Amino acid sequence: MTVPRIETTAGRLARLGFADAARAGRLLAELGPHAADDAGLLGDLVAVADPDLALTSLTRLAERDPGVLAALRNDPGLRGRLLGVFGVSAALAEHVVRHPGHWKALSGPSAVHPQAKDEPRDDLLRAVGADPRAAEPRAAADDTETLSALRVAYRRRLLCLAARDITGLVPLTEVTAELSDLAGAALEAALAIARAGAGEAADQVRLAVIGMGKCGARELNYISDVDVVFVAEPRDGVPEDEALRVATRLAQGTMRACGVSTPEGALWEVDAGLRPEGRAGPLVRTLASHLAYYRRWAKTWEFQALLKARAVAGDPALGAEYTVAVGELVWQAAARPGFVEDVQAMRRRVEAHIRADEQGRQLKLGPGGLRDIEFAVQLLQLVHGRHDPLLRRRATLTALTALSRGGYVGRDDARALAEAYAFLRQVEHLLQLHRLRRTHVVPEDPAALRRIGRALGMTTDPVGEFTARWKRHAMEARRLHEKLFYRPLLQAVARLPGEEARLSAAAAKARLEALGYADPQGALRHIAALTDGVSRRAAIQRTLLPVMLGWFADAPDPDAGLLGFRQVSDKLGTTPWYLRLLRDETAVAARMARLLGTSRYVTGLLLHAPDAVAMLGADAELSPRPAGALAAEAAAAVARHDDAESAVIAARALRRKELFRTAVADLVGVRDIEQVGMALSELNDVTIAAALSAAVGKVAADLGGGLPTRFAVIAMGRLGGFESSYASDADVMFVHEPLPGAAEKDATDAAFAVANELRRLLAAPAPDPPLHIDPDLRPEGRQGPLVRSLASYAAYYARWSAPWEAQALLRARFSAGDEGLGERFTALVDPLRYPRGGVPAAALREIRRLKARMEAERLPRGADPALHTKLGPGGLADVEWVAQLIQLGHAHKVPGLRTTRTLDALRAAVDAGLLAPGDAETLTHAWRFASRVRDAIMLVKGRAADSIPAGLRERVLISRALGYPPDASEDMLDDYRRATRRARRVVERVFYGDGA
Repeated sequence: MTVPRIETTAGRLARLGFADAARAGRLLAELGPHAADDAGLLGDLVAVADPDLALTSLTRLAERDPGVLAALRNDPGLRGRLLGVFGVSAALAEHVVRHPGHWKALSGPSAVHPQAKDEPRDDLLRAVGADPRAAEPRAAADDTETLSALRVAYRRRLLCLAARDITGLVPLTEVTAELSDLAGAALEAALAIARAGAGEAADQVRLAVIGMGKCGARELNYISDVDVVFVAEPRDGVPEDEALRVATRLAQGTMRACGVSTPEGALWEVDAGLRPEGRAGPLVRTLASHLAYYRRWAKTWEFQALLKARAVAGDPALGAEYTVAVGELVWQAAARPGFVEDVQAMRRRVEAHIRADEQGRQLKLGPGGLRDIEFAVQLLQLVHGRHDPLLRRRATLTALTALSRGGYVGRDDARALAEAYAFLRQVEHLLQLHRLRRTHVVPEDPAALRRIGRALGMTTDPVGEFTARWKRHAMEARRLHEKLFYRPLLQAVARLPGEEARLSAAAAKARLEALGYADPQGALRHIAALTDGVSRRAAIQRTLLPVMLGWFADAPDPDAGLLGFRQVSDKLGTTPWYLRLLRDETAVAARMARLLGTSRYVTGLLLHAPDAVAMLGADAELSPRPAGALAAEAAAAVARHDDAESAVIAARALRRKELFRTAVADLVGVRDIEQVGMALSELNDVTIAAALSAAVGKVAADLGGGLPTRFAVIAMGRLGGFESSYASDADVMFVHEPLPGAAEKDATDAAFAVANELRRLLAAPAPDPPLHIDPDLRPEGRQGPLVRSLASYAAYYARWSAPWEAQALLRARFSAGDEGLGERFTALVDPLRYPRGGVPAAALREIRRLKARMEAERLPRGADPALHTKLGPGGLADVEWVAQLIQLGHAHKVPGLRTTRTLDALRAAVDAGLLAPGDAETLTHAWRFASRVRDAIMLVKGRAADSIPAGLRERVLISRALGYPPDASEDMLDDYRRATRRARRVVERVFYGDGA
């Protein structure tokens, strides 16, 4: 026989959902002998978000007012509302315990009906002893008792609203509207307290309080800073400065009345930081002063903030006048130059300041958070609201509805975005209600997550269900944030079947203009060409473009990016892997958009080697390939062709692909300027070697046998220093050495033929950046023979060498051809470039004279010396000549100085005690900066230039390529000038003084 198991009270309470069942049993016993068996009480307790929290708070209240238990038994509605609040908000429960009479506000018909609009204002004014019917009410006194009375009355009304909210009697929009009206009422009561403190002086001025942000839009949180702006006008006969002094005192008093701590705590901070000039500007201005500032000085973000401006307290006529006047300015903001760039930069700054430990838990600022939704809606409003007055709404959800009805956002997208926004706001409210503290961070504590999930109606697995739903909404919000700006553009030009929202051509053009496209009509043509038709290619492009248009808009030159994308797609659009790669690999598509919108040089390379798109998927693909591997590939390419022209075309195609790899790695920041210079120089070496092999083969074939001489290419200049830029010529010298038994003339003629053929092959027209061979650093310059034998070089240098030639030879190294001959050449010139006695006084004077002459004569006419990266003060030549002068003077006894590289020479000079570390750091920084700028000019413009452009637009593009924010081109210029100015001071002291 089985004995039935008798369930204990604790066991039953645990089964019902109490986390601490034993404690719950004790608390129920304290409520009375029948409480544990009260089905109604237990049923409502276990239905709330946190039964343990609700029971604890109820027990404390019953100790203060035992009558509450009878009232709860007799009024199920009261019981549900009170316990609902107690199960969510420990702070409001604390308030009710401290003011036990306030629970009665949750009983009766008034507890379930919405409040009349003026009811909160009248209630709070009466609480501070002010007459609600007065034109400008004044409190009975400005003291702690009055301030406490305001807080008590405010929280009583907050309690009633929270009860209706938690029990589902009011929708989110009504909750936020009532919270905003309650904040306005508190500001009105606070102003009445301030007027009481100011006495008769308050009559000298009219003051209006303008709600901004969520307060202005009637979408306020339970706990939030309340953003305001104060506007004032003097009464008749009162001087303006006197009136503004009084108004400032009233504004300060209003802020203090809300924010100061009392025995009843504080309400919230009143934040006037959105006023003109922010916290640096006067707290109060006249209407004329506000308008003058906005018309002349206001930034884009200020107009975005004014979108939500609404009079909430004080003089209603003045407040209305203010909102009408600024409203006229707000809707013209999108026409301002750089409008969208400013808005996007502001969003990036907000995201950048999220704490790392909160990144994935931020409801407001993180990806897919509330700010993403608000940002998207506000931008669309400002772009299209100029022409469509129906979009001029303050609140996010009503504006989103208007955007959907107007066809600017598809209905399904609008619905999904509204659902995400409502969910995130509900979670935000539940977080804030718990302690009545301002927070937007989802907690990690499972108990807190359980409380939130249960408050949202999730009972089976509150933590898991809530987390999954939150992440889903956040992902959807982020996706729609990316899409919302762009999808209707496709609908306007491609007329996609089944789409609901249709933008007119004018609206699509306006949106593209606002996004930063300088030629919106051209952009629409590109979009139409890419998406037209029913092909698989068009279908995939319709999927890709909505997001890619945004990535292009984030790039320095959106028009160039979209045009480049169309051109590359035209070349590769039917290639199966190309569209599949972009569709499936987001990182590739994003990187491609950024590169096409940044660099005409990269775009040009990609157009002629479109399959290089495949290397954009991972940083590992951008690592420099070893010179040996490149040389082997180039040699194999040459060997596959019988004629020299085809062989060199193949080698140049390899160079084009590797130039693309290097340029991409440079722009995305995975190679620094020294690594870029090394990669470009090694690539040039490989290309010269391949072309030389082809040239030697052709000349040998023409001669009917082998070549009668050894031949080597000596790298000079930036090539010799492994410091080539994208625009660098290949500075070289040609040396040959007749084979034993060969006639001198035959050997020389063959060497000349090889050198000329090499130059011809590399200069032949081809769809890739040219590699110009420049032999002008040879003895006697252009007047001297193109090729010399090793013996001829030895004779010349022994008898005729000038100081500048010894200096130029500091960069000499073997590049291509016969390696043994190259080594013999460098051994030949070592005594010349590393002289044992250092630099003679006469040679030193000559070097300094040449440098001064170069500075005076070689700058292009009209160029700003301070912006010339090569010849300007503190530029590349300045730094290089300092390093070379130290090398000439000391390399004979300091082996580390026997290098062809500028920065390596500076490092060796520091190690040898020849240059102060600080000076070397200054010179290095300037050299690196100038080199980066010079490369960026080539990357951005697709053509070489040594001067930073004077035009603002080009300068912005270059600064963006260097990693500066969109609005920081002047910062780039200042940084460059500062770096080169400091370097020039070192040059004056070390090169022209005694430092060398």
